[in-house]
Amino acid sequence: MRFNFELTESNVDSSPRSLTPKEDVQWVPLKSHPLFTSVADADAAARAPRNLLAWDGCSRLYYWDSSKHCLHRVSIRLGEPEPTSVLAATPWRVLLADVQIDFVVNKISINRNGSALLLAGSDGLCVMYLYGRTSDKDKAIVCRTVSVGSQIYFNESNLIRTLQVAWHPYSDTHLGILSSDSVFRLFDLSSDLLRPEQEYYLQPVEPGRPRHAASICPVDFSFGGDHLWDRFSVFTLFSDGSVYILCPIVPFGSVHKWESVLEIYRDAHTFGLKSANQTAVSNSNLAISWLEATFPELDNGAMEGENLLALKARPYVLFDASLCLQGPLQRVHGGEEDLDVRGVECEGRAVSFLYNVISKDSILVIAWSGGQLQIDALADEIQPVWTIDNPPRVRVDSHDRICALAMICELTSSEIPVVKLDQPLDHTVWLSHPPPLLRLAIVDLALPRKTESGYNIMMFSDPLMPERIYSVHDGGIDSILLHFLPFTSQSSGKEETVRAPSVHPVLSTCQADKSSPLCGFEALSDSFGYSWIIGVTSMQECFVLEMKTWNLLLPIHVDVEKKSPISEEWKEGETPYIISKELLSGPKVVLVPQASSNLRSVAADSIEGRSSLHQYFKLFHENYVEYAHKVFFELKHHGPHLKRIIDDQHARLSEAQEKLLKVEEKQSGLGERIDRAIQVHNLLEQRLERLRNLPGAHKKPLSRAEREFKSELDHFTGVELDALRTSIDTLKSRLRRHTQSSKADVLNQQRQLSGKNYVQDVQISQLKTSLAKLSLVNSENSKKVKLVESVLKGQESSR
Repeated sequence: MRFNFELTESNVDSSPRSLTPKEDVQWVPLKSHPLFTSVADADAAARAPRNLLAWDGCSRLYYWDSSKHCLHRVSIRLGEPEPTSVLAATPWRVLLADVQIDFVVNKISINRNGSALLLAGSDGLCVMYLYGRTSDKDKAIVCRTVSVGSQIYFNESNLIRTLQVAWHPYSDTHLGILSSDSVFRLFDLSSDLLRPEQEYYLQPVEPGRPRHAASICPVDFSFGGDHLWDRFSVFTLFSDGSVYILCPIVPFGSVHKWESVLEIYRDAHTFGLKSANQTAVSNSNLAISWLEATFPELDNGAMEGENLLALKARPYVLFDASLCLQGPLQRVHGGEEDLDVRGVECEGRAVSFLYNVISKDSILVIAWSGGQLQIDALADEIQPVWTIDNPPRVRVDSHDRICALAMICELTSSEIPVVKLDQPLDHTVWLSHPPPLLRLAIVDLALPRKTESGYNIMMFSDPLMPERIYSVHDGGIDSILLHFLPFTSQSSGKEETVRAPSVHPVLSTCQADKSSPLCGFEALSDSFGYSWIIGVTSMQECFVLEMKTWNLLLPIHVDVEKKSPISEEWKEGETPYIISKELLSGPKVVLVPQASSNLRSVAADSIEGRSSLHQYFKLFHENYVEYAHKVFFELKHHGPHLKRIIDDQHARLSEAQEKLLKVEEKQSGLGERIDRAIQVHNLLEQRLERLRNLPGAHKKPLSRAEREFKSELDHFTGVELDALRTSIDTLKSRLRRHTQSSKADVLNQQRQLSGKNYVQDVQISQLKTSLAKLSLVNSENSKKVKLVESVLKGQESSR
């Protein structure tokens, strides 16, 4: 039996969950989408760094509208119809939260599978689940929205601020939060929204050692990437530029690749257990026991025969040891450089941090408020380190299964050794030493100097080319391309020269007196090798820029001594594209066949004469006629190509002639400007000479100690005050809670000791008499002070 069904508008499901659109979808360029229309800069006063754009990695772009407090979801197409175009669908979807968002959102971020979106601000933190119900009122999608950690961070009696929030790269339900109380917390949204699953109290200062306030103020953190123990590491940045590592940290129930876990498991057996150092053996034993308990599949004795693809992490913690805070990471000692030269190279304070895995290298990038980027690479692998006899706090359920844990992470008591490049492997591996840093470059973005708080710089890595880093600041966007990576270049087998990173300005948001800072940035890429960056300004204007990807990392080799061979090789390499080498070399030389001396006496119509003529004709045909046919065919085939090249050369020639005409027109104006500049220069020199003759110009220069003290003050400007203010606010909140609890205790004691009020009356009377005596003594002392002052004034007047 056959059924015929015709799909019409009447029988399309009109339920809220229907996926069939009721209206036609039009595809327009993203930069001219109706959502991004120029509006008044209502948030011009709020200069805090914001990123209100998010991409799910496939076909949906999300934008948070601060004025309407809603989320826009726009479907996009990459590379259609042109390979470099980005199209967006209209109409688009509007997503509303089912609760009121009463805080200013500064950052949005989407999880790995695109099911939930993070809304983070200085006064709130929410997670919006992107699959909801459609509202009949305004045809918007109402999504379930929950608050995370409200009792810890956003309580009225608590002034703890969230500094950085990020999704864990190996879990869709885990959020990592770094707060101003130097605590890193990991929340599992699938189990508990109020209490964290894991808490790590960071203690970057050893007891008894004074440090600056900048060294205990955390700024940013980042999860590690897919490289050995990096995947179980958390990197924390403090405001003085020091970086610390916590390893291992794994979310309960997170999924990891079998090959990756097996690689570090074998590494611990190979380099740890077989080491001659007992410290390395004990450390590797702890790591192996942790791996076998967290991933029980490793301890089944049949690792080679398993066909596993992924492993699920079990809740586990060492009950007699806590994680060690590894750091601060030091630079590799090269012999002449000092380990503490970092302070004179970068200005201001550290503001943001970026971790990125590029092939075999782990790259750490620190942005400073003075406009510099400090780029380092880990010179050694990360190993887990525990502090023995420091048990953590563990919360279990009714079945004795671990639900949550908390621990204090302190520094190692031993001094960090000076690491050198020529040290053998036995002196560095599994010895509880933090990995050293190899300085790659200090990149100065050449931003205008700010006198107050400096720049807030956000950094992003290109999804298609990890060697490229985008820095987003108040002035626009810059692209930093890394040309040299130590381990990657070494593994390639080529002797590559060390090349400094190249910095290219991508976009400037400052024009004349107007400035429109960015409030959204996202880097897109497709599977065909095309890359774009998308940004939204505070005026709600969208821009789309295509980024070049291919051949950016190829080294340029220039030999100055041998110019002619390079040009000849270049010509030989270029000529086959126009005319082949065979045609340029000409026809082959015809070798006359050997003939007898009496050949001339032979008649042409004889058998011998006809045979000789036939042989000559055959040689002529094989060489000259076939060569002529090849020339004709190739010239005909390359005719359009040659015509296109000639047209291109003519166009470039006309363009060059136009530029020359413009230069000739501007030459007179340039000459006048140069003359005026020379005059101004002469006037400035005269003023400088007059200023040098002033008495104030010959002041004594600062001493070395004064210069060091001044550099230290400039380096920690604004950091000490912020730390003290945060500490004072925290102490005030604790004092408020303590006074409330103490008042309740006093009331209870008064009720219990109602019969002993006479003791309090006696004490009050004694206090009153003591106060009266103190007031009399104070008055007498004031009289004596006045008398002494009068005597001193009389002596001075007599002189």
